[in-house]
Amino acid sequence: MRRLVLCACLSPLILPAHAQQPLEVDLEAPAEVRALLESHVRLLGDEVVLPEAGPDRSAMVRRARREVVELLATEGYFRPSVRFDREEAERWRLIVEPGQRAMVSVVTLRFAGALAEAGEAEQARIADLREAWTLGEGMAFRQAEWDAAKQRLLDQVGARLYAAARITRSRAEVDPEAGEVRLEVDIDSGPPFYLGALDVSGIDALPKGIVERYSTLEAGDPYDRDELLAFQAGLQNEPQFAAVIVEIDRDPARAAATPVRVQVAEALPKRLGFGVGYSTNTGYRVETSYRDVNLRKRGWELVSGIRLEQKRQSAFADVFLPPKQGKHRDSFGALLDRSDLEGLKVTSQAIGVARATQRDDIETRLALRLQHEELEPDGAEATSTRTVTGNWTWIKRSVDDLLDPRQGYVLEVQLGAGTTVAPSDRRFTRAYLRHVRYLSVADRDVLILRGELGATFAGSREGIPQDFLFRTGGSQSVRGYAYQSLGVEEGNATVGGRYLGTASAEYVHWLRPQWGVAAFVDTGDAADSRNEFDLKTGYGLGARWLSPAGPLAIDLAYGHDDSKLRLHFGVAIAF
Repeated sequence: MRRLVLCACLSPLILPAHAQQPLEVDLEAPAEVRALLESHVRLLGDEVVLPEAGPDRSAMVRRARREVVELLATEGYFRPSVRFDREEAERWRLIVEPGQRAMVSVVTLRFAGALAEAGEAEQARIADLREAWTLGEGMAFRQAEWDAAKQRLLDQVGARLYAAARITRSRAEVDPEAGEVRLEVDIDSGPPFYLGALDVSGIDALPKGIVERYSTLEAGDPYDRDELLAFQAGLQNEPQFAAVIVEIDRDPARAAATPVRVQVAEALPKRLGFGVGYSTNTGYRVETSYRDVNLRKRGWELVSGIRLEQKRQSAFADVFLPPKQGKHRDSFGALLDRSDLEGLKVTSQAIGVARATQRDDIETRLALRLQHEELEPDGAEATSTRTVTGNWTWIKRSVDDLLDPRQGYVLEVQLGAGTTVAPSDRRFTRAYLRHVRYLSVADRDVLILRGELGATFAGSREGIPQDFLFRTGGSQSVRGYAYQSLGVEEGNATVGGRYLGTASAEYVHWLRPQWGVAAFVDTGDAADSRNEFDLKTGYGLGARWLSPAGPLAIDLAYGHDDSKLRLHFGVAIAF
């Protein structure tokens, strides 16, 4: 059996200085190899000249033939026929018959190191590695797939516990006459690696120890590349850091407690921003924001802003503290807000504290707030209340893409309670549920189903802040009706009720990767009692643009009960 050494190195086509005649070469080859040969065989180029008859011309032919043979070998063709038709002096034909493609006949994977010496769990892992090998027996041989299969095997071994894994030997033994290839790979896992202490560099203006507060890694944990990448990505997403690299020392001598090296570059701490915009819900707006990610040189993040809209004005300031071992993110802040929607003027001031926790695709938030609210409904008596409220939020975002979901769901649950402050003493509780389901249809379409349920439990709605009651209508709600126009009538105004229910079905057809059209139907209402609940329905058509910030929606909706057409504009993700 002949053994071939595979090589994809191609010799350049060197032409003598005295060559003058232009040469055209036509290729005759099967479609499966034509593109490869046209891309890499120099003789098939656009500016080839013909040497004078003699040794130079013969050398050119030999080099071209060698290039073809070496290229076809990388694709598994080891017995090709390559010949030239040179009947026309300045127009040749290169005729290539690749022959039978070689198939993989035997795959031998050998494991050494701690992986091969371990117990049942690691033996099961070896079985999984053999099962996951991608260039198996009976498959056509290609050099690129052979290289990729070896690299994938090495990555799989080295991804967890065995950080110093290496391939000690690999061999592809070819039998051209039989059209078979025998593959052999020996891989040494090395010793198991366990994490040591963090070794942080690059901290200057930020406080020492801030990186450790974000870390979920603990000394003694087994090495897991995905855990390190998640830690790196989490740090990179924090505004304090412009760049982050997390890696370990892969020296087998330090495997028992390998240092975790964290190199960071600090971001500019302060940022001032300005913006303008428009929403069909609240009209035109201008806003300014200020952020300081190293407030008082403690690594605190200050996020503040002023937003002036036609129907709503607000100013806020929130301070976020660094997390503790990457588990909880505490914050405190203040808010001033005034709105004039559907005949109801609401002025509120609030201070509060919150704790947020993010674990994979689940986010939880617990918030306590002291709030003063003044209500001025048109045609009714103004009221003023002070309340203390607590609210717990749980959100699971299980979707394929956060900015452009096509498959999966979002589930949100809120539970809250509160009490008014003297002179009255009214207690209330609130429950809210929202579910959004994304279903892929065919290759390019998506069906979006959405539902909301809410209830506030109290003897009456008097004294309960509007945040703990419900109004609906508008973009991301019941389209075809004005923003927050569905609720309880008080005088000439629409105020919040104790019960909420909405449902929506939307079908989006993407005409192009960034442009789509939608058809939808929404229904829902907010009321002060279940007996007063009366579903209002809207339906219509819309356009979608997949912007860098997510799908933007322009919808023209008809409110069935109002008999009016309304235009809605907003982000098409109800997160």
